[in-house]
Amino acid sequence: MTDMKKTRPERRQGAAVVRGDLVPDSTHDQRLLDKRGPADWLHMDPWRVLRIQAEFVEGFGQLAELPQAVTVFGSARTRPGAVEYEMGVELGRKLAEAGYAVITGGGPGCMEAANKGAAEAGGVSVGLGIELPFEQAMNEYVDLGIEFRYFFVRKTMFVKYACGFVTLPGGFGTMDELFEALTLVQTGKVTSFPVVLMGTEFWGGLIDWIKTTLVKTGKISPADVDLIHLTDDVDEAVRIIVDADRHRGEQLEAERRAAVTTVSDAE
Repeated sequence: MTDMKKTRPERRQGAAVVRGDLVPDSTHDQRLLDKRGPADWLHMDPWRVLRIQAEFVEGFGQLAELPQAVTVFGSARTRPGAVEYEMGVELGRKLAEAGYAVITGGGPGCMEAANKGAAEAGGVSVGLGIELPFEQAMNEYVDLGIEFRYFFVRKTMFVKYACGFVTLPGGFGTMDELFEALTLVQTGKVTSFPVVLMGTEFWGGLIDWIKTTLVKTGKISPADVDLIHLTDDVDEAVRIIVDADRHRGEQLEAERRAAVTTVSDAE
């Protein structure tokens, strides 16, 4: 039985797990985005909307009552014991101690590290998994895990239920999430939302390129660089999140008081 388990392919598909011959040749995202093939796929797209809607409903329902949360991104390929893995563990622990739930992609590497730190500190540890062509199991430190079929639904959950992002060293997926977060902040889709990069040596070249190429050629404004906080210090990263959270709370309270005053004056 053990040998069969090792040799049979396996894939998570939302709430389901399929193995062996039942594993399809493509993922739901691939089939959604692929315009090639038989024309009958075109007629199935309206039905996919219902599945997408169900994923949003499930995510909203499961995450709505989380405490304030911080989303942590980073490479799935980072090994336990590596400097960035240990940094992730410390980050997850200190975010939990500061009262935040920790949200990751639920996989191994830096995601596991942040979940581990949060779980060991008694915090809420959340993993938002995704169906991939290659299997990536939910790590054992996740308290609440949700599997998604569609990347864009998962990304919405990363942003909607977090008050900030911390990004550890990572690859294409991490970069995708990083720049999507920066775009949302830059365009005002999310406000008072800190984006912290951890690892000055790893991210330093990217920051230099942003300053010397994007800013100098007018692709972004100099002020956009200030949207990114770069540090090696876990305490500083947590402090940036806490300060932004406090500032947001003060703004909301000021707006509430102004609204009450306006109503009172009208009466």
